[in-house]
Amino acid sequence: MFRAIADVLRQVGGAAATVVTLPFRAAARLFGGASSTTRGSRA
Repeated sequence: MFRAIADVLRQVGGAAATVVTLPFRAAARLFGGASSTTRGSRA
């Protein structure tokens, strides 16, 4: 019983962590791509 509840909580926590980190990953990719393109155009 408790093990099943722990498994559900673990899955929900993993999904929540993925949802929370996705926007930061997208922003990092956006800013990283922008910085690399500006560096290339300046040089």
